[in-house]
Amino acid sequence: MHDFLIKELSNTNIENELKLIGYDKFYAHTAQEKFAYKNFKIFKLSLPQANILKQTALTVGADCGTNRETITGQIEYTDCILGGSFSQIKKIAKKLQFQPFGLKKLGQMLEEQLQQTSSTPKTQIMGILNITQNSFSDGGEYFEFGDSIKHLKELIEEQADIIDIGAESTKPYSKPISPEEQLEKLIPILKYIKENNITTPISIDTRSSEVAKKCIELGANIINDVSGFDYDSNMVNIIKDNPTTKIIIQHSQGTPENMQDAPHYENLMDEIYINLKNKVDYAIEKGIKKENIIIDPGIGFGKTKEQNFEILKRWKELRTIGCPILIGLSRKSLLNMQNSTNEEKDIYTLAINSILINDHIDYIRVHNVKIHKQLQAITN
Repeated sequence: MHDFLIKELSNTNIENELKLIGYDKFYAHTAQEKFAYKNFKIFKLSLPQANILKQTALTVGADCGTNRETITGQIEYTDCILGGSFSQIKKIAKKLQFQPFGLKKLGQMLEEQLQQTSSTPKTQIMGILNITQNSFSDGGEYFEFGDSIKHLKELIEEQADIIDIGAESTKPYSKPISPEEQLEKLIPILKYIKENNITTPISIDTRSSEVAKKCIELGANIINDVSGFDYDSNMVNIIKDNPTTKIIIQHSQGTPENMQDAPHYENLMDEIYINLKNKVDYAIEKGIKKENIIIDPGIGFGKTKEQNFEILKRWKELRTIGCPILIGLSRKSLLNMQNSTNEEKDIYTLAINSILINDHIDYIRVHNVKIHKQLQAITN
């Protein structure tokens, strides 16, 4: 008799681990589905739907958690947590397509989720060019045209994948800037970019459809709307009418003037998920292509420090929406470094972003592009 040796696996490449123990290498790719586990939250099922889903899950060795009153019938609807291996969920999805009460559609949706395999992309680094006088980090530093162009060139030299230019600060308690004032600062820069044949994709950080329209005409590739269509209802039409333009839809609780006045959520990630999912569906209904939509959970926009870190731990839940995800935490208050230099803030920004990059976040928005590019060069 000998002592057992047990080690928990953190390697997500189960197929390779199976091969290393001598498992049939021709079957390992299929067999890995038995070792990949999924947990899905399904909202507001009727009791017949929930009971059928639970029984179907049990038949394949998986499980489904429901409200305890589902048995008594004293409630009308219940949310469910469906959990099982990849292969079990696949079987459940197939079985549901032969069930009544509209469960065929649920089965099809589960199949679609299982088909969303991670492409493990290289994280795109979005560099920030603030041309405002009151940005929380570098307000006024690049307000003058010459200074803004100098920083633009620096971001290009540092190989930013995208440059996000904003002429309106949306830091907590800031006031709106008129479209005319924004365009007064943005138009000369966009003309410079066009005249000098700069090919780095340009994003415009604005809530105004008027600003978005003019900037797209001048060559902007992306519109970054931190209000997620809430500030200007015509924004969705501007993006629809420009089918090659991407839109970043961000979640924000409230407006910059009031968003940090005691933000409250009953269920943080559910509320962010539902809000962004509804906005993505709305955008698609209006004619925007899904492949042109990027979503952003809005770090610092109507969230406490604890809520921001909860998002950073659970951002992958938003992948279920099916759109690329952007996160911007650079130099923000969640770092709790209000009295530190930007250089110090950048170090801690990089530390947190390194985790996101390792987890293959699609985009990160940063002030210091250089150190993030250096990190990628080291780790890739």
